[in-house]
Amino acid sequence: MLYYIDIQVQPDLETSAPVLMNNLFAKLHRQLGTVGNGEVGISFPHAHKTLGDTLRLHGSQAALEKMMADSWLKGLRDYTCVTAITAVPSNTKGFQTVKRVQAKSANNKRKRSIAKGWISADEAIHAIPDTAERKLTLPYIQMQSLSNQNVMRVFIEHSKVVSDATDGVFNSYGLSATATIPVF
Repeated sequence: MLYYIDIQVQPDLETSAPVLMNNLFAKLHRQLGTVGNGEVGISFPHAHKTLGDTLRLHGSQAALEKMMADSWLKGLRDYTCVTAITAVPSNTKGFQTVKRVQAKSANNKRKRSIAKGWISADEAIHAIPDTAERKLTLPYIQMQSLSNQNVMRVFIEHSKVVSDATDGVFNSYGLSATATIPVF
């Protein structure tokens, strides 16, 4: 991960930063699925309680050039500011993973337990109450699933910064539970 590109969303009176980030991420997901080949990772350098207004692409110069060769940002050009491909500075703070975190709802846990034959429907209601559901407080992207058209949330967690980099493959969201990206 020697190079990066920052894409900053620029909200206006009609469209908020989170809505623009959701749209940007959906377009990025489609592009990564087509040309990413697991070589491009992402991060949100201004993430705290929300993901902020900047999405950072990380990769080799060739991988980033390939990503940006297509016009996948069409329709968002007026709402984004895209930097040139730039070398990662030498004074990085370290490395971190940026991964998706999923929590199953109590309802989904009940359905699975019943379908597997582990417990009956009556037992499931008592064994897995709604209070057993884990609520995530991580920042997220909200997007429409390409497979079933349902609206879903992709919760994103930036790990603690470590001193050593770990190579790996990124998924079609640009996320990985093992591969690290530089923090600067």
